[in-house]
Amino acid sequence: MSHPHPELSEPPALPEGGLRVIPLGGLGEVGRNMTVFEYDGRLLIVDCGVLFPEDHHPGVDLILPDFGPIRDRLDRVEALVLTHGHEDHIGATPYLLRERGDIPLVGSELTLALLDPKLREHRLKETVHHKVKEGDRLSLGPFDLEFVAVNHSIPDALAVAIRTGAGMVLHTGDFKMDQLPLDGRITDLRAFARLGEEGVDLFLTDSTNAETPGFTPAETSITPVIDRVFRESSQRIIVACFASHVHRVQQVLDAAHAHERQVAYVGRSMVRNMAIARDLGYLKVPPGTLVDTKDLADLPPQHQVLISTGSQGEPMSALSRIAQRNHNFVHIEEGDTVLLASSLIPGNENAVYRVINGLARWGARVVHKGNALVHVSGHASAGELLYCYNIVRPRNVLPVHGEMRHMLANRDLAKATGVENVVVAEDGVVVDLVDGVASITGKVDCGYVFVDGSSVGDITESDLKDRRILGEEGFISVIVVMDSVSGKVSAGPEIHARGFVEDAVDFEEIKQPIIDALDRAVAEGNTDTYQLQQTVRRVIGRWVSGTHRRRPMIIPVVIES
Repeated sequence: MSHPHPELSEPPALPEGGLRVIPLGGLGEVGRNMTVFEYDGRLLIVDCGVLFPEDHHPGVDLILPDFGPIRDRLDRVEALVLTHGHEDHIGATPYLLRERGDIPLVGSELTLALLDPKLREHRLKETVHHKVKEGDRLSLGPFDLEFVAVNHSIPDALAVAIRTGAGMVLHTGDFKMDQLPLDGRITDLRAFARLGEEGVDLFLTDSTNAETPGFTPAETSITPVIDRVFRESSQRIIVACFASHVHRVQQVLDAAHAHERQVAYVGRSMVRNMAIARDLGYLKVPPGTLVDTKDLADLPPQHQVLISTGSQGEPMSALSRIAQRNHNFVHIEEGDTVLLASSLIPGNENAVYRVINGLARWGARVVHKGNALVHVSGHASAGELLYCYNIVRPRNVLPVHGEMRHMLANRDLAKATGVENVVVAEDGVVVDLVDGVASITGKVDCGYVFVDGSSVGDITESDLKDRRILGEEGFISVIVVMDSVSGKVSAGPEIHARGFVEDAVDFEEIKQPIIDALDRAVAEGNTDTYQLQQTVRRVIGRWVSGTHRRRPMIIPVVIES
């Protein structure tokens, strides 16, 4: 990934008494959230999440933050603070702990509980856990942390105030200001105001919905829509949502109980996460409502509800396999209802609509955000952000968690309330807080780290480019044998193609031009095998481009005999 600020160089040494902020993910994108705070030679990390790949990342499973800028200083990390349990905030934690396995973890009860199975899957030893809740304070080295309740689309989310000798930082994490949350846990605006009176020197605020005017609707506004779907459905209902969306699952369980239906979970992450949420008391399951999937099949369709993963059209998810009719035991029937109770993450549109079309083809009625109010955001809209700026009154603002357009909109909101210094940065751009003023002081090398199966960081942008060419244009291989004595072509060119409608292409006309080009190259003194291969590549590349208007991958092989 090319850096967006080529004019910036490495930052100078941090002045004594200053605080350095190094975003390694989450600024300029929605996902991969990770921010490093440095004070007095010690480091504190807030969040360590993943970014999910898009169509232009073929074969990639996950995208991680780049730990490179702090890899040689991991022994100075006091702790990793996790604001909440979503994958884009905790998913990369096992990969960080592979590099230093004893980093203390700080988070709420649910957040740490959702993380534990991931650590076990990676066969990591349990590190020190600091389980915290709103109102708690915790000192770690030079960092004094205070935790504040915030409302989000997952329970037990926390903002964190970080006090250092350089001043106080308030990091909201992901939040909104739902005044009627399902669990009754609202964003603690009194704590925000109290911290503002003490003096917030740097305010890191969620930018995701900064372009959206007004206030984000309450979760309870969806309840009547879900109830209507249940009331109007005469056969089985399948609900797809994020495996971490405890509130949405709670609404579905309540509706199922009210309409005398029974519920089963489909998808490993859904089963695991909801079991954790239930055991910890964050999910209230009405008596007799939850059954095993295999037992659900014995009930009449009008009494069945399935809660599934796959709301983003993930190819291997339960819902995608259901839409393709290759799920082990769930098969769509005429008259079934499918409820996609989630937002549509940018970049996933084609995958989601492919699933919707597949479900509709088998006769299902699909209810989604495009035709019903079945999801509300977990992020604060512009009206809520303005409210926060007015009660916190920060001296400096650093918008986080969002694409550039979101962060710029957040900047404008902050300035509208009278904040004079708003710093808009991106991943790798270093921001220092010195003498109460935040400013950009340099950059660190910070790119994407791709997870491809068991490989972490071995795949490069060049590899992905090759994969895209192979997938879109196909490839041609050319094998030529050269006589090492005479320098003449003794066999070939032998040309093979794949993914290039090879049956319709006659390569005979290009064979002689390849031989002629090699003869000229040898006559000019170019006998190096690599140079001869590049000659073959250029000749056939120009021919394919001019004749067929294609740009396949070309693999030339020149062998000396």
